[in-house]
Amino acid sequence: MSVDSKLGYDKAFDHVLRLRIMSILMVNPTYDFTSLKSLLQVTDGNLASHLRQLELATYLRVEKSFSGRKPLTTYSLTEQGRKAFQSHLEFLENLILQNKSFKSSITNKKAENTELP
Repeated sequence: MSVDSKLGYDKAFDHVLRLRIMSILMVNPTYDFTSLKSLLQVTDGNLASHLRQLELATYLRVEKSFSGRKPLTTYSLTEQGRKAFQSHLEFLENLILQNKSFKSSITNKKAENTELP
C-alpha cells in the first residue's frame, strides 16, 4: 500500500469498505469474520479480499482458532495499522478544514465585490 507520509494519505483506505473495517476495529479490540460480514452486509469473498489487503499492508492481525468445532477467524489492528488509520483520518479532517477556509475566502471576496461604494 502506498503512503504519502508528507500528507498522511494512505491508498490502503481508498475503498469505503476498508474505511469501515478500520473504523470498526478502532473502537473494538477484536472482531470476527462472521460479525464483520453481518455488520457490513457484504459477501464472504468481498470481505475476505479487503481484509487480505489490510493484512498485506500489516494493518491487521489475524487469529484463527476454533469455537467448539467451528473455525473462528478474528481480526484486530496492529499498532502500525492504528497509527496509519489515525494519520489518514487527520489528513481527511485537514482536507475538509482547508476546503472550508477556501470556501470562506471565496464567499468573502464575492461579498467585497458586491458591496456598494
